Amino acid sequence: MGNPIFYFHLDGQPVDPEAWDQEDPFTPVLKKQTENGDWNTIGWEHLNDEINEEWRIFARAAADDKAPIVMFLSALELMKVNHQKPKFNIKIIFDLEEEYGSNGFLSTLEKYKENYQADYMIIMDGPAHSSNQPTLTFGCRGIATCSITTYGSKLPQHSGHYGNYVPNPVFGLSRILASMKDENGLVLIKNYYQGINFSDDTLETLNLVPDNKISINKGLLIHKEENVGSNYQEALQYPTLNIRQIETSWKGKGLKTVIPEYATAHIDVRLVVETDKIKQLDKIQKHLQSLGYLVLDRDPTDKERFNNKKIVKFKRNRGVNAFRTELDSPFGEALRAALTKTFGKTPVSIRTMGGTVPIIPAINKLNIPAIIVPMVNMDNNQHSPNENIRIGNIRQGIQMCLAILNTSL
Repeated sequence: MGNPIFYFHLDGQPVDPEAWDQEDPFTPVLKKQTENGDWNTIGWEHLNDEINEEWRIFARAAADDKAPIVMFLSALELMKVNHQKPKFNIKIIFDLEEEYGSNGFLSTLEKYKENYQADYMIIMDGPAHSSNQPTLTFGCRGIATCSITTYGSKLPQHSGHYGNYVPNPVFGLSRILASMKDENGLVLIKNYYQGINFSDDTLETLNLVPDNKISINKGLLIHKEENVGSNYQEALQYPTLNIRQIETSWKGKGLKTVIPEYATAHIDVRLVVETDKIKQLDKIQKHLQSLGYLVLDRDPTDKERFNNKKIVKFKRNRGVNAFRTELDSPFGEALRAALTKTFGKTPVSIRTMGGTVPIIPAINKLNIPAIIVPMVNMDNNQHSPNENIRIGNIRQGIQMCLAILNTSL
């Protein structure tokens, strides 16, 4: 059917060595878990005997994204030892700055587009399903960000002198935010979920993902989930509206008895394929206008502040749209069949994962189907202290790579 291009990234997140339970986060350490849940270092010589798949290698970027590279190269090495060759030509992208936006890689797309040409893209990054079953992820959400700022008096005022007289912008901001979402988590902005519909086959696929709501909620320590979608997987198919930070004009240490000059809510919107980054933020802006606010993209002038009871600054930043490859695409069916043949069980199919990968512009620019083949354990402490990769996932990942390399895509 064609030839794929494989994507990996070599970089990792910054490190606070003091937060790690080992001397050097960049020197891999093999550990096993005790009965009380602690991880104790063991010697590498243990790998010469019977290997426990629950042992883990701890090191920065071990799971994100160096382990998948090792799995892939190990699979190629095994094929060479056994005098086998992949069933297709291979192209590989090693991205050196994925954690910082992939700007270097993305800047080369136009100039070297012919070099990147392929029939499919296989992205070997991210965690598998929490069950550690072989997983195929067919898309990920995009992201757009914005901020909403409300205003009080020109300067912060003493709450004793001007309390009950100068309006506090935090309360105005809180009323705006409360108007955007109901208590069950559903966004109230007009047409926010427009265009999102599910076929019976899609709903069946979403329900086949082996999630356990009670376990998820217990792990998160939340009493009740929001009612956007009937389960976790369905919730991921809708755009979000998240308040990521709220700030006022006072940013120093400690508290002051002041009425702030302004209050700002910083918002991120996770996008799905049906929602465009520009149009989705337009809906938020129109909602503000429907509440009677004068909406500006800059700080208001003194005259504008004096003459308008309801005034906000609405700032938007560059976003990236989502991508999704259809679950029943020939590419997806070929990968699914290869993994089913190897493991004797249909892999978990994730229609859309919750996060955003910075290479979405590359997928859209190259205009090729892309599927994420995640192989590392979900509980790998990605981007956090004590990042790790489970030995069982390394073994399974090598098998997954072999299955793909031996398949005629």
